[in-house]
Amino acid sequence: MSGPESLFHEGERAFQERFDSARLASAVGGATMHATFSERDRAFIESRDMFFLATSDDRGNLDCSYKGGDPGFVRIIDDTTLAFPSYDGNGMFMSAGNILRHPKVGMLFIDWDTGWRTRVNGSASIDLADPLLAEYPGAQFVVRVTPEEVFPNCPRYIHRMATVERSRFVPRPGIETPDHEWKDYFEDALPEDQKARRAARKAASYE
Repeated sequence: MSGPESLFHEGERAFQERFDSARLASAVGGATMHATFSERDRAFIESRDMFFLATSDDRGNLDCSYKGGDPGFVRIIDDTTLAFPSYDGNGMFMSAGNILRHPKVGMLFIDWDTGWRTRVNGSASIDLADPLLAEYPGAQFVVRVTPEEVFPNCPRYIHRMATVERSRFVPRPGIETPDHEWKDYFEDALPEDQKARRAARKAASYE
């Protein structure tokens, strides 16, 4: 980034001028926005057990998705690479499909205890044979993100919340991941490998 003036497009600047915040935006953006991951970014992001992912297709249709896992499921590989797994979901692949059509993504990480949050805007890619796949039990593929903007946000409006329980459906080493109950209603439409696995599990329960 060449300087604060290059951080904002005309639309953003229009509102900044309307509300007399252009000076503030330039000062804050220039002081906080960076294009590579710092050690502080790494520590914070790798401590999170969830984040929100924004994507769009090449026609501008938007999607926002919740991604959850155990702390450390999002990794900072190096100062220009972030990686996270894609686990089994509803089979729609809306985030992944958008990435194939339009790689720009936005990620929001929040600490609900302290209100601290970090945003990552960048470009994503998917490699179905990513070498990291073997390190994520239950993952279908790995998404890598090259950052363009990494920055904290004001915590003022973040509600304070506590984790009650982490999802039992998060894949974990050495533990068979259960299916959610909603799949019972779509048994005939499930992927063939899932139907086979579920059938084998039912047969074993009758023995």
